[in-house]
Amino acid sequence: MAKEPDDNSLSTNVLKTARALNIAGWVGFWTQLVLAIISTLILLFAVISRNSGSTGQSNPGTGAGTFLAFLGLLAVYLSIFWSYRYTLLAKKLRLADSRPTRTDIIKQLKIGLTIGFGGMFLTLLGAEAIVGVLVAKSLSQPQTAVLNIEVSRLVQPIDIFIVQANTNTILAHFLGLIVSVWLLDRISK
Repeated sequence: MAKEPDDNSLSTNVLKTARALNIAGWVGFWTQLVLAIISTLILLFAVISRNSGSTGQSNPGTGAGTFLAFLGLLAVYLSIFWSYRYTLLAKKLRLADSRPTRTDIIKQLKIGLTIGFGGMFLTLLGAEAIVGVLVAKSLSQPQTAVLNIEVSRLVQPIDIFIVQANTNTILAHFLGLIVSVWLLDRISK
């Protein structure tokens, strides 16, 4: 069983690092979790709506754009887990016999950065695919009222909903990156 010292026996630097890891870990955890849940619900709603539609129409919610959006979302959930790991590192720093080294903490932060950058890259690729299809649809729409047009060629509200989900995912990755960079800066001092 690890011996838990009182905060008075720890050095000021260890205490500051533990507090920074704890606070930033929880901020990253909760902000990313809220955005990830919202994005998940939006994407699931979009996919279910598309699949239940009787017209069999295709929209930017299909194909590569949605696949990359879901991969980016999975990376956000991994980033959420990694933010939680920062809080666990803070607890370990307060223990006398299992304290991680500064190098170990920096390694964990770099893994968090890699997850954030990889997830943001996937999500941005998905956004490019989705927005590209939306632009193509909007450019191909007739400028006058035509009653005999295929619905799948029109920009639909669900298409914009998917863009919103992807934007939330990008924001979640950005916040996770800010947490990791801020912690890396605090610990490197």
